[in-house]
Formats: sequence, C-alpha cells, structure tokens
Amino acid sequence: MDLFQPSRIGENTPEFSVSEISTAIKRVIEGEFDRVRIKGEVGRVSRPRSGHVYLDLKDDRSVLSAVIWRRALQEIALDPEEGLEVVASGRLTTYAGQSRYQLVIEKLQLAGAGAMMMMLEKRKAKLAAEGLFAQERKKPLPYLPNVIGIVTSSTGAVIRDILHRFRDRFPRQVLVWPVSVQGSTCAKEVSRAIAGFNQFLPNDVRLPRPDLLIVARGGGSVEDLWGFNEENVARAVANSEIVVISAVGHETDVTLIDFVADVRAPTPTAAAELAVPVRANLLFTLDELGLRNKRGITTGLKQRRQRLRDLDRILPRANNIFDMRRQRLDITSEKFLRSLTHNSQTRRAKLEVMISVLRSRTIVQILRNHMDRTASLRARLKGIPLRIIQDRRENFDQQLRRLNHSRPSNDMTRYFETLMALSSRLDAAKWTRLKACRTQLDSVGRMHASLDYQATLERGYAIVRKDGRLISSKVLAEREKSLEIEFADGKVEFPKKPIGG
Repeated sequence: MDLFQPSRIGENTPEFSVSEISTAIKRVIEGEFDRVRIKGEVGRVSRPRSGHVYLDLKDDRSVLSAVIWRRALQEIALDPEEGLEVVASGRLTTYAGQSRYQLVIEKLQLAGAGAMMMMLEKRKAKLAAEGLFAQERKKPLPYLPNVIGIVTSSTGAVIRDILHRFRDRFPRQVLVWPVSVQGSTCAKEVSRAIAGFNQFLPNDVRLPRPDLLIVARGGGSVEDLWGFNEENVARAVANSEIVVISAVGHETDVTLIDFVADVRAPTPTAAAELAVPVRANLLFTLDELGLRNKRGITTGLKQRRQRLRDLDRILPRANNIFDMRRQRLDITSEKFLRSLTHNSQTRRAKLEVMISVLRSRTIVQILRNHMDRTASLRARLKGIPLRIIQDRRENFDQQLRRLNHSRPSNDMTRYFETLMALSSRLDAAKWTRLKACRTQLDSVGRMHASLDYQATLERGYAIVRKDGRLISSKVLAEREKSLEIEFADGKVEFPKKPIGG
C-alpha cells in the first residue's frame, strides 16, 4: 500500500496507522541525526536488573531521555552520576511504545577538566565520610618483604625502573600483574589485580602471597590518570589485606588511591626505595652492632674483674679476726686463774688468823665445818673455770671452722668462674647468630642470581625484540622486516645491516 495514497476517494489527507507513522518518524529522526554529540547535565539515573542504564540529559530549559545498552557499558569508562556535566555521543532514535525519542549513548565523557575535578572532589568527600582515609586504617610497611607484587603495565619504563632500583638496593622476589594503566579498562583491571593478589595463599611455593603491593604508573594528564580515580579502584585498595604503596604519576599528580593507600610515593622509583632498604647499609650496621656488642661484653667483664679484686683487698681475712679474739681469751683465762688462786690464799690466811684467835671448842668446830665447806667449795670452783674455758674454746673453734669454710674469697672465686662461663656462652651465641644472618643474606643473593634472566640466556636461550618490544610468537616475528636478538654475550640485528649501509 502506498503510504501517501488516500484511503478514501475524495480526500487529499493521507491516512496512516499508528505503526506506520511511528516507523516514518523513526526513519526521519535516525536519518537526520545518525551521529550527534550532546552536552548536558546528568539528571535522573535508573539501573534496572537488565543491566542497561536509563538517564536524562538536561540543561536550563529542556530534558532529553537517553539510554546506555549493557554491551556499550563495557566500553564506557565513566560511571554516570546525577549532577555531572557530560558530553554524550551516539544516535537519536524513537521509542514507539511511549511515543518519545531518546539518545542511544555509545560514548560518554566529562565536559572539561572542571567537571572531572568536581566529580573527583565528590568521590573524595564520600570516601572520606566512610573513613577510608583515616590514619588508623593505614598499615605499616614491612621492613624487608620477601615477595613484592607490582600492578602496572608490563611494557612501560615504570617496571624497568622499579626492577633496576630493587637490583641496586636489595634484590627481592617480584610478581608483576600486567594491567592497562589508562583507558576504559584501566580501573577494572587494576581493581581485579589488587583483589587477585590478596587471594594468593601465603605458603604457596609457586605463587606466594606478596608482603607488599606497589600500584605504579608514569605521569600523564588528568584524563590519562582517571582510571586511578575510579571508586572501585579506591575500594579495592582500601579492602586490601596486603600493604599498598601508591606510586601513580609524578610528585605533583594526585589521584584518589593516594588517599586510600597505606603509603604514597611521589614516583615509582621512590616506591621501590620505600619498599626495601639498602643491603650494603644493613651489612655495615650488622658488623657495627657486632663490634659494639663485643666491646660491651669485654668492658663489662673487665669492670667486674676489677671490682672483685677491689673487694678482695678491702675485706679482712678470717684468721686475722679470730687470732685477736683467741689471744684475748687466753689472757682472760690466765687472769681468772690468778685471781681465783689469790682469792683462795687470802681467805685461807684470814681463816687461820681467826682460828688462832678463837679458843672455844665450839668455835673451833664451827671453824672446822667452815673449813671443810670452804675446801669443798674450792674443789668445786676449781673445776668450773676450766670447764667454761674449754667450752668457750670449743665454741670459738667451731665458729672458726665455719667461717673458714664460707670465706668471702671462696665465694668470689666461685662467682668469677660462673661469670667466665656465662661470658663464653654469650660469645658463642653471638657469633652463631651473626653466621646465621650472613648465611641467610648469601642465600637471598644466590636466589636473585638464579632468577636473573641472564642466567637463562647463558644456557642457550635468546630474547627477540623489535624496537624494545618483546616478540613472543612466530606470527609476530614474520610481520617484522628486522629483529633484534639478544644472546648471553651481546645483541645482533637480523637481518644484519650491510657495512657502510
């Protein structure tokens, strides 16, 4: 049926069905506005379970409905949010079910650096309110990590600079997770790499879990670095159980993950310097501490020996102490015997005088009784001082033997022997510990040498490159006219350049 043929005779106005007019309008709009770029502010945003995104683009006077199909979302790096000023590219079409037209968005960008910074500040305020920037959430850097994971591009200069700095300072085992560092897939790949490293098992021999992660990229514009300002990347860094160093851009470049990461490095090279110490400095410090420890032990032993000698000179000898008391006891005993004998003789003379004076028999008898009693007492008293003196001599001899057995000089000799034994044990433990540390350092050095690709080249392998780019397959090699082949003893170009050519 001709679309413009009147349905009834006598009428000039064509008659359409609803579907016919909708199709005609759709054909006109899609033909006139096949490719358009529209600038506006994002209004209402709807995300149904189908995976499509429905939104409004508006300015101060009009509103335009728009849709982003699920398959197109994978190519769009920007997540539409209400209030953003954007530039949408796509085609206009109609939706007959509601008699309206809409924009099918195929590309979505922020409208200028101002809009990007406004969006960045909005995200920063949101994450700060959740506490992701709090200092108490930051984890300290491990002093000497065994395994270091690096999230960056595998072909850029950043990874070469980091590995070169590791070789200069302290070689470590490095695991590289290659990602895109700009573009629409950057944020997804970086967040997936951080989450992937956290899923490694700590005791896995082939792929051990890193002790430290470095997220690195060289400098660039705000648009180039925008992948590291995405919210999913910031949350992946915040949820990481492994310590993360952010090394994105140069010192003046600031991204969202710089605030969430445990440590921010101004450059990728600075991140490598923060990750590992200088091995030569550690060896020097270890030797210096060993010498200080040895000097401290030697000085302490000398001081204690001198103190023992001083105490030995000051303390008196036990024999000298008891010789004076023994002599005093002998003198006292002699004086006591002489006094007792003199007292007995004096009383006897006095009694003899009294007997010559008294003439009565009773008195004589009384005197005799007193004399007998005196003689008895004298006999008893004669044995008492000797017993006392003997008991005291035995007591002093016993105390002298006890003091000789526990003389201070004996204790000092025993303490000195114990001190010398402890000193020998401490010296042996110190040198055993130093030997173990040196053995561990040598083992790490041999591991680094075994992992160096130069050792692989010396076994007969070679590396094929084209303008510094690695050629890893036959198909890529056949496309190139000339190749650079690196052997263990140098590099050659194939085919060779003619001499003088």
